[in-house]
Parts: sequence; C-alpha cells; structure tokens
Amino acid sequence: HTGARKTGAIGFAALRGGQVVGEHTLLFAAGSEQIALTHRSFDRRVYATGAVRAALWLQGRPAGLYGMTHVLGMG
Repeated sequence: HTGARKTGAIGFAALRGGQVVGEHTLLFAAGSEQIALTHRSFDRRVYATGAVRAALWLQGRPAGLYGMTHVLGMG
C-alpha cells in the first residue's frame, strides 16, 4: 500500500537485509518530530528461546487467551 493513510490508521512495513533477521521499530510521529524505539536481532534463536519459554509456561494451564505479559509475570 502506498500513499497517505487514513487518519488514525497504524502503518507498518517489513524489511530484511544483511545480518538482521528481525527489526522492530515503534515510531511516534507528529508533524515536526518523532520518537523511535528500535530492537534488532541477529540470530533467530532469540525468538526460539521466547517461544519455548512461552510453551513451557502454558503447560498445564486451562485454555484461554494469554499474552507475553502473562508469561513474563507482568499481567
């Protein structure tokens, strides 16, 4: 999709290159300024470790809607 987004819409893009296997940027933008928080991973094991941790946490729990905040003890 190109062009202007509708007011209130959240935009996103995906791009990979070089050693980066995952890059995520949270961007708060206004007309004359922006704040960005970026995470870059160079090894897919980062994601595998989180997936295994979440799977172990889920073991024995009842069916339901859980998020990483639960897995990390934050929710």
